[in-house]
Amino acid sequence: QVQLVESGGGTVQAGDSLRLSCAASGRTFSRYTMGWFRQGPGKEREFVGAISSSGSFAAYADSVKGRFTISRDNVKNTVNLQMNSLKPEDTGVYYCTTGPPRIPPPSRQYEYDYWGQGTQVTVSS
Repeated sequence: QVQLVESGGGTVQAGDSLRLSCAASGRTFSRYTMGWFRQGPGKEREFVGAISSSGSFAAYADSVKGRFTISRDNVKNTVNLQMNSLKPEDTGVYYCTTGPPRIPPPSRQYEYDYWGQGTQVTVSS
């Protein structure tokens, strides 16, 4: 049984940083792309970024490029999302997900299979 558990969410002020983590179990973690999506209030879920199975390649949404960084540890089966210079529009529930091993990593939701429950990030102005 595949499980993805996100942690690290919280409430911060604009300009602050936050680091989200996702712990994976139930499959060979190192074989899969790991992605992050988010859903803001009243918005559809959107792609944030993803990292290839080996960690050698990462892709980001334009809205977070230069501010967010994804990393992974294939020994600890974890993936992290470092978020810097946070803005109020970054507010939302952040989800960790697994996807096919591809470069560049996919950015569409339907290409990902397992999802975590999400962790709330709130950025106040």
